Amino acid sequence: MRTQFLLLLLVLVTAPLATPVSAAQTRGEIKLTRDIKVISSAGARALADACTAWAERNRTIVATAILDWGGNLVEFHAMEGAPANAIETALLKAKSALRWRRPTSETNRLVRSGETLAPTFMEDFPQPGAVPIVLDGQVIGAMGVSSGDGEKCAQAAIDEVFKGRATIVGR
Repeated sequence: MRTQFLLLLLVLVTAPLATPVSAAQTRGEIKLTRDIKVISSAGARALADACTAWAERNRTIVATAILDWGGNLVEFHAMEGAPANAIETALLKAKSALRWRRPTSETNRLVRSGETLAPTFMEDFPQPGAVPIVLDGQVIGAMGVSSGDGEKCAQAAIDEVFKGRATIVGR
């Protein structure tokens, strides 16, 4: 009997703590949390495969790096024959596109015009070939590709995988 009483008391005391998530997320008009879309490993793999298929159709060799919204490497692929520097180049481009929330070709243009030199001293790699991936208004990641047509490859992959629902910033 005492054990049942203690269990009932424990349930009654902790019940108010088990409020629905939506009620716990807001206080008045201030939202205390937000929902974040995250690119899945399957989505990242599909992007790498789609970019590789595009590269094969266009007779070029690429390496791709796909990052999640926090800058973590989710997927990487280098085609046979990709030079050793292609691996690091794709990753650096993707990091730059994610940090600046724009295609690296735009960041490159800003640096070359002298409009801003920040990417050069912030250890970014403002070389064309990477784009952020935006879905429903949220940056969910970035894709870097190590070739002269890297942004075309990335855009073709994003269009194929997300069926036109995802975009790139600045487009």
